[in-house]
Amino acid sequence: MKRPSLLLIVGAASLVACDGLKEALTAHVDVVARAASQELSVTRLSDLLGNAKIQIPINKDVATLVARDLWVPYQLLGAAGAKGDSLSDPKAIDAAASGMIEQAKLQKFMEHIATSMPSDTGSQASYEAGANGLFAARHILFLVPKGATPAVKDSVRRKAESVRTQVTAANFADMAKKYSDDNSKAQGGELGVFPRGMMVKPFGDAVAALKPGQISPLVESEFGYHIIQRNTWDEIKGQYSQQAGDKTRQTAESLYITKAQADAQVKVKDNAASVTKTVAKDPVSHRHDSDVIATWKGGNFTSGQIASIIFSDPRGAQLSQQIQTLPDSIIRRYVEQMAQRELLLQRADSAKMGPTPDQVANLHRDFVQAVSVAQQALRIDPKSLADSAKTPAERERLAASRVEAFLDKVMAGEAQPLPVPAPLQIVLMDKYDFKVNAAGVDRAVERAQKIRVTSDSTRAANQPKSAVPLPGTSGGAPAPNTPPAGAVPAPMPNAGGKAPTQTPKP
Repeated sequence: MKRPSLLLIVGAASLVACDGLKEALTAHVDVVARAASQELSVTRLSDLLGNAKIQIPINKDVATLVARDLWVPYQLLGAAGAKGDSLSDPKAIDAAASGMIEQAKLQKFMEHIATSMPSDTGSQASYEAGANGLFAARHILFLVPKGATPAVKDSVRRKAESVRTQVTAANFADMAKKYSDDNSKAQGGELGVFPRGMMVKPFGDAVAALKPGQISPLVESEFGYHIIQRNTWDEIKGQYSQQAGDKTRQTAESLYITKAQADAQVKVKDNAASVTKTVAKDPVSHRHDSDVIATWKGGNFTSGQIASIIFSDPRGAQLSQQIQTLPDSIIRRYVEQMAQRELLLQRADSAKMGPTPDQVANLHRDFVQAVSVAQQALRIDPKSLADSAKTPAERERLAASRVEAFLDKVMAGEAQPLPVPAPLQIVLMDKYDFKVNAAGVDRAVERAQKIRVTSDSTRAANQPKSAVPLPGTSGGAPAPNTPPAGAVPAPMPNAGGKAPTQTPKP
């Protein structure tokens, strides 16, 4: 009996291996995401996007958002509900909500720093002397339109001069309501408390030259002519004291942070911007990365930390998109600021600054409540699943079907997407298996775009033909006053209209 050739055996094995690899790769790209025991197929996601009745673009960003930020957390919540998992482990909650805990810790630490430094209590003496650069005033603005001719400008000036002769401390508010050309007129021209540098220079200089209660001569600025009265202490002391304290605290914090950074020698790595852009595309997957992107004496800042910060930010999705378009210099500055934050957290830990037991207890309570609210909104809470299905497997299937039904309603415009808070997503993703497949997302987008084109063509073909030609189409003259294609659009409301309530810097 002949023994099989070694070459035949190797060849057969190679064919089997190739077939197996092909099958594995095909299965891989046919699946967009997995969450616990559930799979999101290319067909399912492309149908959701392509047949959506809501107006959404079909691109990779939108497809990834639907898969990663909606489908995955919803299905993981369903898996937890099917298992009766309350997701209430305190250690898991603390780890997931570390961003919120750190923010409370930083706030407490910086308040401690501010109180340990000399402060302005907002006294009458400091207000009258303008010691901290804060002033309060009211004004009457006579607006000069942009591009006004000398004759128009002279007419406005003469009107302002006439009114100035009638203005007194007693009637200033009434005169402002009658004559002022800006939005402060309803409040008698009141501008409140403001830093001198917030106003255009002629205005700021004029206010600083006045004593409380005094009224200025005409002051010319880029907006026109102003009559200004500086508020008295009695009129403004409450607001002034609050802002003086806030400014003192901000100044103290800024000085402390600047010195801490200099002492620690915070340095941003050359590749920080490129690494941050990569991380921002998928912060969930990079939360445990360890690439160092900034250093200081006694510490490092990693790509995993920046990923966690981006993911935990309430504006995370918007922030991720912005990072892709910002210049490297801005991203490096952002990394530097986040590294400073970590440095300050180290100092806060050394000073034993942290949330109180009551704050931690409230955090745990709010987290458990968020789980319950989300599951009930999706109808995948343990009780409703247990009432309708007996075995764990049946409950998982029921939860998955209810999630899919909810997504159908979202894409049909019959329900609003349910945002799952970042800390809850982190607990779910750390506890249950999940995966988003970029190749599957690409295939879903490609297929969804074809579905959308077909759907749009069918809809257009079924539209009844109009007996009256539309403006701009062949067979009909343009409608009267129709601007040509590419015409400059009309200005936005208030563009060049009334002057702002507070006269800004140019």
